[in-house]
Amino acid sequence: MNIAVVGCGTVGGATALHLIENADAIRTRYSIDIRLSAVVDKDLSRARRIGLPDALLSQDVEPVLSSPEIDVVIELVGGTGFAFTLIERALSAGKHVVTANKALLAHRGRELFAAAHAAGVSLAFEASCGGGVPIVRAIYDGLAGARFDAIYGIVNGTCNYILTQMIRRSISYDDALAEAQRDGLAEADPALDVGGHDSAHKIAIMAALAFGVRVDYDSIRVGGIDSLDLIDVQMAGRLGYVPKLLAIAERTASGLSLRVGPALVPQAHPLAWVSGPFNAVSVYSYPTGHTMYYGRGAGGSATAGAIVADVVSIAVGGYPAVFAAPGIWPDQTPAAQIADATQTARRFYVRALVDDRPGVLSELADHFGTHGISIAGMHQDEMADNGDALAPVVLITHRVVEANLADAVREIAALPEVAGRCTVLAIVDEPREALIDHA
Repeated sequence: MNIAVVGCGTVGGATALHLIENADAIRTRYSIDIRLSAVVDKDLSRARRIGLPDALLSQDVEPVLSSPEIDVVIELVGGTGFAFTLIERALSAGKHVVTANKALLAHRGRELFAAAHAAGVSLAFEASCGGGVPIVRAIYDGLAGARFDAIYGIVNGTCNYILTQMIRRSISYDDALAEAQRDGLAEADPALDVGGHDSAHKIAIMAALAFGVRVDYDSIRVGGIDSLDLIDVQMAGRLGYVPKLLAIAERTASGLSLRVGPALVPQAHPLAWVSGPFNAVSVYSYPTGHTMYYGRGAGGSATAGAIVADVVSIAVGGYPAVFAAPGIWPDQTPAAQIADATQTARRFYVRALVDDRPGVLSELADHFGTHGISIAGMHQDEMADNGDALAPVVLITHRVVEANLADAVREIAALPEVAGRCTVLAIVDEPREALIDHA
């Protein structure tokens, strides 16, 4: 099987080297010949720097698309413009395609899956959701036949690294971001990562596969960690929680709930202990229960491993067989019925900065009670006698419909005794279905 890699950046270069260096091991293990036949990029400086043979290098993709000898095209150019055209043309030419392009699949995956099915070839994308974490294969193969209840994912290493530094070293978001940028763990423009959109692309893909529906990216409510204050990280820790940027897909009675944003995870949950740039995805399904998938979510080597695994699966026929199954892929499934996030009930953390005087706490509690919100706990640090008249107060609610909480918080923020905005963070609990004994 002849392979062409299009795009020779960090991941493309690592993939090309992996294909060359492990060809013998793959042949021995699977009795298949996988040959890297071409590496295409407009800038070949990295390809030459890492020692790829000149005979493989080209700046012209046309010979790859027109050659009947090329069986698989690995798209690693990124973006949603040229990459879409490249993949569509490769599929139409009868070539299997492997991609790590999460944004493209989240926004235009339906068109590409349809093109692949029409041409009788495969579009493989393990590396798009978790880098080296094999979550795509777990969903469509390892948990085949399961009923999915929820997916909770830490799927952005930049955000998880920043939050880990804030937790461990008590440094601000800005300082942690600057450090991540110095260490090469955050882009110069980190908006896609810290704003939650990278994670949203990934949960769109995972949710479509797990729940057998077509997901409109715009139906995902997206928030980031860029407005998270250090005081909330510290307060959460004292109360037994760890802040994480979570990508969440949950089955509810009114439809599929899709959201990305900072949330508090109980310290006893395995996701709470995923630190640094690592990724993890918790999956709740019946009858299997809770499973978790952990590993490096980015980087050349980890992502290359997932890409080559897709190539091997195509070569041995495993992926094409699954890809031919109806009712799994987004071009063959109905549009998702999306639950109204504001009508979803969950627990919340609410912090307000209030005047440190008698009666304020009871006034806050009264406003919550007016909206039918039950308070599970309240925390206020003992204030030093230094003349500071403002005190942070944290309230933990029982399960409450989000819209009701939002109304109460708006009223509280408008009180003269409350300074600035109130911080509201969702608390993540085990899915309610997972707590039911189905036996």
